[in-house]
Order: sequence, then C-alpha cells, then structure tokens
Amino acid sequence: MAFINGLEWVIIILVIVVIFFGAKKIPELARSMGKATSEFQKARIEAKRTIANESIEREKQQTSVDREKLESIAETLGVDYSNKNDQDLKNAIDEELKKQGSQ
Repeated sequence: MAFINGLEWVIIILVIVVIFFGAKKIPELARSMGKATSEFQKARIEAKRTIANESIEREKQQTSVDREKLESIAETLGVDYSNKNDQDLKNAIDEELKKQGSQ
C-alpha cells in the first residue's frame, strides 16, 4: 500500500467538503472562517493588552508600597525624605544606619 502525500490529502479533504456542503456553500464557509479567524486575533490582541495593563498597574502599586516603606524608615531615623528619589533615600538611610551603628 502506497503512502498518500500531502497534495492527495488536500484533494481528498476538498472532495469531502464539496460532498457535505455543496460547491455553493464553500465561499460562504470560507468567509465565515475568515471572520472567525479575525475575531480570534482581535480577542488575542485585546487579552495581551489587558494583561500588560494589569502588569503595569501591579508594578505601580508595588513601587508605591516600596516608597511608603522607605519614607517610614527614613522618618523613624530622622532622615529628610522630601525631594529625594528612591535611590538617594536608600543611600541616606544607609548612611544614617552606619552613623547610628558606630555610636
């Protein structure tokens, strides 16, 4: 028994489709498949956008919590945290801890 190659499978599938649906229904089926594919792609893109937006929002919330923790530590140590970015504030806290540790 000889193996059937790819082209012969395509022809067999097309014959079965014509038998089940008729030649007049094939363009309508193709349009429906095209619309369904398009809707699927739109939904996939929207899902990616939603996931990205949620990730950005979570990151912003985490950054806000981290900043609040830094400010709380700075206030406890008596470090001025106004007009300092996170890295400068971390450095100022480290310096204050070193000062207090050496006393």
